[in-house]
Amino acid sequence: MTTDTEHASAELPPPIPAVPAASESRKTFLATWLLSLLLGILAVDRFYLGKVGTGILKLITFGGGGIWYLIDLILTLAGSQKDKQGLRLAGYAQHKKIAWIVTGIVLALSIITGAVNGGNAGQQVADAPRTTNEQTTDAVAQPAAEAPVEETENVHSWADEAFGTFEPITQSGAGDNLVTLPEGATIGIVTATHDGARNFIINVLDAANGPTGDLLINTIGPYSGVTAFGFNTLSEGTTLEINADGNWSITISPISAAPALAASGVGDAVYLFDGSSGKLTASHAGSRNFIVAEETGKAFSPGLLINDIGTYSGTVPLSSGPSVISVKADGGWTMLAE
Repeated sequence: MTTDTEHASAELPPPIPAVPAASESRKTFLATWLLSLLLGILAVDRFYLGKVGTGILKLITFGGGGIWYLIDLILTLAGSQKDKQGLRLAGYAQHKKIAWIVTGIVLALSIITGAVNGGNAGQQVADAPRTTNEQTTDAVAQPAAEAPVEETENVHSWADEAFGTFEPITQSGAGDNLVTLPEGATIGIVTATHDGARNFIINVLDAANGPTGDLLINTIGPYSGVTAFGFNTLSEGTTLEINADGNWSITISPISAAPALAASGVGDAVYLFDGSSGKLTASHAGSRNFIVAEETGKAFSPGLLINDIGTYSGTVPLSSGPSVISVKADGGWTMLAE
C-alpha cells in the first residue's frame, strides 16, 4: 500500500534542465584584434562586430583622427570589447598574450622607423654645404643671406601649367547669343558686363549643346564681374550660352590672367593666391549669395570655403598657395588671409 506522498511524487514530471544564457559571442577576439590593429582606421573591426552605425561614423572621421582607433584597440586587448549584442568575444583567454606581444612589437617598430626617418632628415640638413655667409668664425655667427626668389616659379606660371593657357578673346553683343570658347580653353575666367533690366545668364555648354554644370552668371539687371569655368564640370565646355535683354560684353582669358588676391571688392571676382596655409577672415554686405571657393589643382583640396546668404562675417581655414580664389557676391566684401 502506497502513501499519498508517494502517489503525488510518481505523478510529477521530471524537471527540465535550465538552458544557460549565451555568455560568449560568435565573433572571435583574434579576428577583432587583427582587424582593429590593421584596418581599424577604416572601422572594419566595428563592422565585423555588427556595430554599423558607429562603424560608419568611425570610417568618415578616419578613426576619429586616430584617437578612436587607439581606444578600440585598447578595449579589444583589455578584453572589454563586445559585439553588438553585448557579448564578450570568444577566445580572449587563449590569444590575449600573443596579441599584446605582437601589438607591442608593431608599435615599437613604428616608433623606431619614425625616429630613423627623422634622424636621416636631420643629418641631411646638417650635411648640406654651408653658404658663404655661414662660413664664419666660432666666436661670431653671421646671419645667412636670404635666397633670391625665382620669378619663373610664380603663381602665374603655376596657373598656366596647372590649368592651361590660350589666347584671350573679347566679344560684345545684345540679347541672346552663343560664343565659342577659344581653342584649349577648358578652364578659364570670364569677365562680363550687362546693361539690361531683366535676366542676364551665362551657361557653359558642351559639344552636344548640353549643360556642363557650369552656371557662371544668373542675375537680374546690370552686371559687372569675373567668374571662373571648368573646375568642376560634368563634361568639357565648348560654348557660352548668353541670355540677356540688353547690351553685353565678355572677355575669356586663361586663369593666369587673374590678379593677386585683393583685400576688398564688390561682386563676383577671381584671384590668384600664393601665400601660406592659415585662415581667411571675410565679410559680405550683400543680400544674396556669398560664396568663396579655393582651387589648388590637387585632389581633396578644401574647395568650398564659404557658402552663405546675405551679410556675413567669419573666419575659415585656407590652404597654402598657389591656388585660385573665386568669389560670388552681390555686394561689397573684404578678405584677409593670415
